[in-house]
Amino acid sequence: MSDLRNRSPSSGKGVAPETEQLKQSGPHYPQSSDSRVLTKLLYLLSTVFALCWVVFFNTRPSYVSDTYALCSKDGAMIYTVDPKRPRVQCIVVRGPMIIDMGSLEEVHRHWETPQILEQILPKGESTKSRLETRFIRSGSIIVPGLSDSHAHMLEYGASRLIPLESAKTASDAAAAVKRFILADEDTQADPEKYVEGWGWDHTQWPVQEFPTAADLDKDPVVRDRKVVLQAKDGHAIWVNSRVLEAISPLPDTVEGGVIVRDAAGNPTGCLLDNAQYLVQKPPPTKKDLEKRFRLVTEDALSSGLTSIHDAGFDPQSLEFFKQLAAEDKLPIRIYGMTYFDETAEYWGDKVKPIIGAANGKFTARSVKIFADGALRSGGSALFEPYTDNPSTRGFMRIEPEVLNAWIPRFLRDGWQVNIHAIGDRANALVIDAFENALQGINVTASRPRLEHAQIIRHEDMARLGKLGIIASIQPTHATSDMLFGEQRLGPERVKLLYAFQSIIDHGARVTFGSDAPVENMKPLYGFFAAVARVAPDGTSPHGPDGWFPEQRLSREEALRGMTIEPAYASFTDDSLGSLTPGKRADYVVLSQNIMTVPTEEILATEVLLTAIDGKPVYGEL
Repeated sequence: MSDLRNRSPSSGKGVAPETEQLKQSGPHYPQSSDSRVLTKLLYLLSTVFALCWVVFFNTRPSYVSDTYALCSKDGAMIYTVDPKRPRVQCIVVRGPMIIDMGSLEEVHRHWETPQILEQILPKGESTKSRLETRFIRSGSIIVPGLSDSHAHMLEYGASRLIPLESAKTASDAAAAVKRFILADEDTQADPEKYVEGWGWDHTQWPVQEFPTAADLDKDPVVRDRKVVLQAKDGHAIWVNSRVLEAISPLPDTVEGGVIVRDAAGNPTGCLLDNAQYLVQKPPPTKKDLEKRFRLVTEDALSSGLTSIHDAGFDPQSLEFFKQLAAEDKLPIRIYGMTYFDETAEYWGDKVKPIIGAANGKFTARSVKIFADGALRSGGSALFEPYTDNPSTRGFMRIEPEVLNAWIPRFLRDGWQVNIHAIGDRANALVIDAFENALQGINVTASRPRLEHAQIIRHEDMARLGKLGIIASIQPTHATSDMLFGEQRLGPERVKLLYAFQSIIDHGARVTFGSDAPVENMKPLYGFFAAVARVAPDGTSPHGPDGWFPEQRLSREEALRGMTIEPAYASFTDDSLGSLTPGKRADYVVLSQNIMTVPTEEILATEVLLTAIDGKPVYGEL
């Protein structure tokens, strides 16, 4: 990179650096009035030129040319995910599109042959321009832009403000909250502002019990604020006494949720699933949303993500993203699912899906429905009781009759239906509802999705494949939950937990997500978890070969799960998901070959460059 990138346009005396150097080092001669005017004019022009030069180098894209060939000197190191040509040496990009691919010799021969070039270039384009060729560094590879099929963008941004994943005890978490309160200017300025954090996980603490309001009330700095802390799985909140007082009196029960109570029946400070909605926090401000969005996009682009499926728009976040799209301020592609509240009025026939706004960067055409809770918090709906808590089988957050009523309506009104289902009972009931709703409907036009699809009986896996229902899975959930899965489900039922290879073998399509901030957003962590089924340190309850190693996916299957399958799941497989001529030029340059390096080295891979529509949005070659 030119050192002009880091050079000030002036020395502080109003003189361009090059000009000042000449002024200081050159000889001084007496000057006439005309020559002095000429000198001043030249000096002014040189200053303007220097400023323009600096601005150019600080704003120009990494590729000056609108058309370029991107190649590997190591041969066919571009993994296209195109079955016709799965690996090539070069792709040719023109504007936002891929227009050609092949070997270095092929693409240059095409470019130098007018008859072929006329077929490649848009009609009327000049066929006489020179093709700029750029090479990635030796040892690196190119893959299509990576997608996260299930994440919570603004929640992830919020989790970056008070990250609680590293807390080893309730006291650790409370200490992190205190540090934030004392350091954050906005919180200091408004004593009534809710303090929100994310990521605590009591299943990883020495005492695996839900934390309490008393744990937060020990420190006066924390006690005096309204504190709401989201659990790692997103299905429980932990609040302090100020919040409990604000929502009192509490109901005895909550349909589809749990108020955790002590032996005397008093609420302890944890609210599960639908009980979370008892806390009515003020909506985040626009400044809050902008801060969260900046944090999530920085991390996403630097991780190689070019597209995120946001698994839960509420009215405020939907309007926020619509405004960004209208102002052309989206640096990443967003595919949105809008929450459906079954207690509210049906809106599928009143709201029009948004498709391909902001030049293809924003779509909101899906509805998100919750069928049950989470495995970690004991809310996923099972056919048989939990092994470690025989008093419960979990619970459905929505009745089957409601699913059977609303799914067909949303499908008829042009919405994709994506349903959160984790337990085997929840998955079976949702598949029942889909089976009824899909009669006489083109499944390719509707593409229904099971979000999570964690515990599924084999007969229901077969129905996924037969009906064309997409399984939207999160591989890193498997390597997190493997530590307690058997304890919760028992030695036989646990074999159906995160049985990814079995789902594929039954003919179903799988698309990968992270469920961030529940898990690490970096897509290579999902890739690693899918192919290795071990923790990042190489361990698993079943040894170094992986937890239920027969469920490991091939690297080709894992790459598809992060590229073409998310594109199919978002109706964009005609323009995204593979490096194919005619598709958009979204691609990622990785520092090493994740398709061949030893498994234990996958997570050492760095993202060197992320490009969307042919333009780098992170990194440089």
